[in-house]
Amino acid sequence: MIRTIRFLGAATGGLVGITSVIANWVAFQPTPGAPLLVIGWVIAWIVLGFTLLPYLTVIPAMAALRAVQQLSTAEFVTAIIGLFLGLLLGLLVGLPLSNLPDPIGTVAPLGTSLFLGLAMVGLTVAKRHDLISAAESLGLIRHVQVGTEAGNVPRILVDTSAIIDGRIADIADSGFLYGILEVPRFVLDEVQRLADSSDSMRRTRGRRGLEILGRMRKTGATPVQIIDEDAPNTPEVDSKLVALAKRNGRAVLTNDLNLNHIADLQGVRVLNVNSLANAVKPALLPGEELRIRVIQPGKDAGQGVGYLDDGTMVVVEGGARSIDTEVDVTVTRVLQTVAGRMVFAHPRQA
Repeated sequence: MIRTIRFLGAATGGLVGITSVIANWVAFQPTPGAPLLVIGWVIAWIVLGFTLLPYLTVIPAMAALRAVQQLSTAEFVTAIIGLFLGLLLGLLVGLPLSNLPDPIGTVAPLGTSLFLGLAMVGLTVAKRHDLISAAESLGLIRHVQVGTEAGNVPRILVDTSAIIDGRIADIADSGFLYGILEVPRFVLDEVQRLADSSDSMRRTRGRRGLEILGRMRKTGATPVQIIDEDAPNTPEVDSKLVALAKRNGRAVLTNDLNLNHIADLQGVRVLNVNSLANAVKPALLPGEELRIRVIQPGKDAGQGVGYLDDGTMVVVEGGARSIDTEVDVTVTRVLQTVAGRMVFAHPRQA
């Protein structure tokens, strides 16, 4: 496309150069070395057209198209409304200005309409959330359910922690994630930095995250898309994710507790992988009996520690003497912590 425009620009430049030579032949003819000067003049116009025409046509149009594609539905609609209101105000203000003597009477209405149109576009886009809330309260528009847009499937923004954790692929394959997983470019860049880290543990987790994303994009049950949306005035990755999620009510998939708190405070829905893992663990009640293998001493004297198949820690009172053996225990209490669930038990009486 750009190559075609460049050749068209070169042809246009050559045509302009030849036309200008013909129109000003009287000025060129007495000049020493006139043929070389004419050739140089035409070549200069060809180079100028070849270089500049894409920057005057295709490149600005493609940049504008990308900018429009990155706008959410709310931003696009409010921008159109703002432009309409700005041009309407410019028309009303420009009518009396058109009665002024030329050139002010010609330039002032045009400049006023352009200024008010752009100003209203910026204002309505910046205040779109307040405008949408006001329209919803007046019943002018219908509230869209969080995490979806009208007629579309839910879109979920994926955090770095959820990617490098590794469980996201299994959750998606199980069918519990409904919608489209969106990975912003700045999150992908952060995972890439982890994959290139000098620390072996961080490098391994980063590379595993990239492999999981690649596999999910090729064969995953849940669609995964890399998006170029950004929040340019927000430095932190977590804050960028929350800002993007607020644009059109998307949810955030993470297992970062701090991001979870930040998103909750700003009314953004969070899908926390750790919360899901804790929720699907089998419920245990005091008095239930288990068979557990004690593998290490506990924190307090005489305690032994074992783990259930789902990774739940079981602290066995008096289990220190049964390390490396399987024992039958009775659950005494279950403690739910931020890190997960902890079960306390004592050996079953014979």
